[in-house]
Amino acid sequence: MKALIFDSGPLINFSMSGLLYLLEELKKRFQGKFFITEQVKYETIDRPIKVPKFELGALMIKNLLAKKIIELPSFPGIDSELIKKQTSFFMKKANNSMEAGGREINILSEGECSCLALSSELSKIKIENIIAIDERTTRILTESPRNLEEFMSKKLNTKVNFIGDLNTFKNFKFIRSTELVYVAYKKGLLKIEDPNVLEAALYAAKFHGSSISFEEINTLKKL
Repeated sequence: MKALIFDSGPLINFSMSGLLYLLEELKKRFQGKFFITEQVKYETIDRPIKVPKFELGALMIKNLLAKKIIELPSFPGIDSELIKKQTSFFMKKANNSMEAGGREINILSEGECSCLALSSELSKIKIENIIAIDERTTRILTESPRNLEEFMSKKLNTKVNFIGDLNTFKNFKFIRSTELVYVAYKKGLLKIEDPNVLEAALYAAKFHGSSISFEEINTLKKL
């Protein structure tokens, strides 16, 4: 089996872009599971469903959960308490890994760290997995933590130093909303017949939170 783990960002992104229907179609072709953690469920359903501005989006994501398009993980030995414990571990490691002016900086949320926790546990039981996440910080931390110094220094307009463990965040794989949109386009799943639909969908994903440059979008359009 294989698994795609969704952080809150891509689910909210697809909801705001009118593209949530793509998840059902992609799931049919994935031949694996689409998972969310309890923490991501809270961020995308339980909390926003109480706010009128975000209620409809939360209901649409809740419907995907009811239809088992996305699921909470259920494996022997992997339960919510284990994920909660591992989430705390990754949050502590991540949020103790950068400092500026002698003070540590919080860089990852509970939802993001819960995805790392689930991915780590699935890998232990030999389930191939990838995390759908739009947040650039998480990807840089795992793929090139030393580059996070420059990124965070520019973001905060102050000198930031990496003081964490380089080995903690290795061996994670990621995909962004924009790349899921591209896969959906290549499989003919976008329901608009227009030569500009890929460009439009990529820009929608970008402006709803996916960290992708204009140059990367132009590259995807040419592939």
